Amino acid sequence: MSLSRSTRRGFLALASSAALAAGRGVAVAEPALGDDGLYHEPWFLQSFLDLREDLESAAANGKRLVIMWELRGCPYCRETHLVNFADAGIANYIRDNFEVLQLNLIGSRKVTDFDRQELSEKDLAQKYGIRFTPTFQFFPPSSSGVEAKDSMAREVARAPGYLKPQHFLAMFRFVRERAYERGSFKDFLAASG
Repeated sequence: MSLSRSTRRGFLALASSAALAAGRGVAVAEPALGDDGLYHEPWFLQSFLDLREDLESAAANGKRLVIMWELRGCPYCRETHLVNFADAGIANYIRDNFEVLQLNLIGSRKVTDFDRQELSEKDLAQKYGIRFTPTFQFFPPSSSGVEAKDSMAREVARAPGYLKPQHFLAMFRFVRERAYERGSFKDFLAASG
């Protein structure tokens, strides 16, 4: 990794950390509706759209990488932002344990996949079989060996579609606690009561 790339990432991380530190202890900030028609949380990952780099950075910070796929006008994406992320307990848990990278299902930004293939967001979504929004794609705790896997085998869990707040938080706990290594999400929910 070049020094300038490292420095830019460090600057973004520092700026994000400062914004988060300033916001701790107060109500969750409202998401902003961007020009792209998507709601943006102020604590989402600011990325150069290199998935390997994002996963390594998340791991170095003791966090997990998750991609949130969205689409302009998606009512369930809006619900996720205005209901699920508006819950301070949910937002704080996710912010403390995950780096959330927001991608647009039909977007044109270039993303570098784990195998170093550069694709538009739309083409990356097709490569990973993303068909619904919101979809959350969860990746392993380390980038080791990820690029060698088939694209569909790279993720450790997926949440296609809207989940009500209780199940939404449970999905993030399922991944953070690595419960996917012991059973299904359905089993995890049953065991959690």
